[in-house]
Amino acid sequence: MKTTDLDKATIIVQSQEKMRRLIDTPEWSVRDKLALTCRILFDGGHDSGLAGQITARAEERGTYYTQRLGLGFDEITSSSLLKVDSDLNVIEGSGMANPANRFHSWIYGARPDANCIIHTHASASSTLAMLGVPLEIAQMDLCPLYEQVAFLKEWPGLPVGNEEGEIISAALKDKKAILLAHHGMLVAASTIEEACVLSLTFEKAAQMQLKAMAAGEIQTVPPELAREARDWMLNPKRMLFVFAYYARRALRAHADLSPLE
Repeated sequence: MKTTDLDKATIIVQSQEKMRRLIDTPEWSVRDKLALTCRILFDGGHDSGLAGQITARAEERGTYYTQRLGLGFDEITSSSLLKVDSDLNVIEGSGMANPANRFHSWIYGARPDANCIIHTHASASSTLAMLGVPLEIAQMDLCPLYEQVAFLKEWPGLPVGNEEGEIISAALKDKKAILLAHHGMLVAASTIEEACVLSLTFEKAAQMQLKAMAAGEIQTVPPELAREARDWMLNPKRMLFVFAYYARRALRAHADLSPLE
């Protein structure tokens, strides 16, 4: 088929259809994908000791999976994950969840479209949070987050109470991500794959922004082109095979994840 006379919109539609038909992606369980996400984010600069939480909705209403308190992202396996209810009572597994998971319960309650929440204290994102500077999206690779990042400019303190959950979920609104002043970053997405990829994108955006701010003035991108790029990169099938790429890297780097248990 000749495509040299086709307009961009038609080429985009045709390309997305080919992605759907021609690119196979692995089928992992929710637990496996969460374990992979922990390792992917550890390798991607999101390590901050034991700070941060990664959760995903479980099968029963009002429940979700999360890591056990005391384990770092580089130690999580599918079998070490906990299933908890919205009050952080452990339903499956041993140990306890991070008390800071409480604000995840508030976000899940406010956002029925969110099936995975990732909160980390990644270095560059946390540096922007120290400066009180919102995240700027001004480069093509970062466009999945264009018009999708909220900013909480006042730090509500240690996020273990219900007040913090109310404040953070209200500030996030319908966005996919938020920068929390004096704290870190958070992504709330429809799938684990999307949440993982957007978290990597968030930290990359923060790194690039800090370098750009040091070098000069950041130039904005045309909104219509940024939205076009965002919609292309947020395609669900694209998120699946991008996640699969990072998962393959994690499986090569972390021998205890193969098999995933």
